[in-house]
Amino acid sequence: MSSISYNYFMPTKVEVGIGLSEKSGEFIKELGATRVLIVTDKGVRAANLLERIEKSLVAVNLDYQLYDEVEPNPSAQTIHKGTQKLTEYKSDAVLAVGGGSSIDTAKAIAIMAKNPGSILDYGGVGKIKNPPIPIIAIPTTAGTGSEVTNSTVITNKETSFKLAVLSPYVYPSLAILDPALTLNLPQSITASTGMDALTHAIESYTSKAANPISQALAINSIKMIGEHLTNSYFVGTDIYSRESMLVASMMAGAAFGQSRLGNVHAISHTLGGVFDIPHGFANAALLPFVMRFNLQACPEKYKDIAIALGNDVSGLSTKQAAEKAIESVIDMNKNMNIPLNIKDLGVSLEYIEKLVEDSMRSGNVLINPRLTRPEDIQKIIENAYYGNLDDSMKGKEVLPRKSVLSHT
Repeated sequence: MSSISYNYFMPTKVEVGIGLSEKSGEFIKELGATRVLIVTDKGVRAANLLERIEKSLVAVNLDYQLYDEVEPNPSAQTIHKGTQKLTEYKSDAVLAVGGGSSIDTAKAIAIMAKNPGSILDYGGVGKIKNPPIPIIAIPTTAGTGSEVTNSTVITNKETSFKLAVLSPYVYPSLAILDPALTLNLPQSITASTGMDALTHAIESYTSKAANPISQALAINSIKMIGEHLTNSYFVGTDIYSRESMLVASMMAGAAFGQSRLGNVHAISHTLGGVFDIPHGFANAALLPFVMRFNLQACPEKYKDIAIALGNDVSGLSTKQAAEKAIESVIDMNKNMNIPLNIKDLGVSLEYIEKLVEDSMRSGNVLINPRLTRPEDIQKIIENAYYGNLDDSMKGKEVLPRKSVLSHT
């Protein structure tokens, strides 16, 4: 055990249960709110997931307004428009209903309700001076864990860069996990968000900043995802598996809120900023290649992960057992029709210099289990582009490079 001091802090109250979102109004009323801004996207609204939540607000005489302009990889412009709407309506609480993008947007709007300037001014750690208004999160996907984290990720469209804002102030006051809201998710979203949660748990478990508490949360999250993601994907209506995935995702979020992440997220945030790729798919496609890169640095931890994912490692060496973890991730991607390379996601190596530079700007690189240099990031990206897991680029032609400013 490390002699470095650590602490565990997660002030978010978490409520879990089938149909619990129908009591949202009661929970929010207890926070002292009177006027609520619901932050969501048009897909959630079209799926009628808001109807019972809205009724619960009306039942306890809570006024509310809707802001449904959230997009994937939310931009600073979206935050600005939402903050304007919140100010006009004089909301004193923000309710996020949706996936990670809606929750991240709600967090940023709540921050800007009490802080000057642009959300882009607060990228990094601990820059928020004033506590935001209360944030309530109701996730409709089992993936990001953002409902219990101290961060929000926003895209600067002008520079095609995704920046993270981290502060103890960013934790939501309340998270409501209702598996009934996830029963009708399309298979593709179940897959991408489920693998997002798995990536969070794996990177948290292997992070240099991990501690016994974050690792306990992470390894149990990995085990739950291994047991329940397949059912959630292929059956869909298995409410127990859906609830287990929500809890596993939340646990992974609670884990990486303490430990942060690693090279998968350093690179995937960059891919999202440049190519607007869905975050979960970027993570899933990159994960085997980063695990291969990290294998030499933490084989014992990968052995633990292999076991958590249901592998029998009896009689195997530590390295052979660790390889099983990578094989399991690849099999999960194959079974859920997730691309086995990032080329199929729309990545182009024409922008490799920017991809490497922006990835290295991430603090996650510093806590990745294996020491990482710019040339390592380039190799990971190139290997992931070609779907090349043997870590050899022999015979592969790297495309000409040009500025990302010409990318459309």
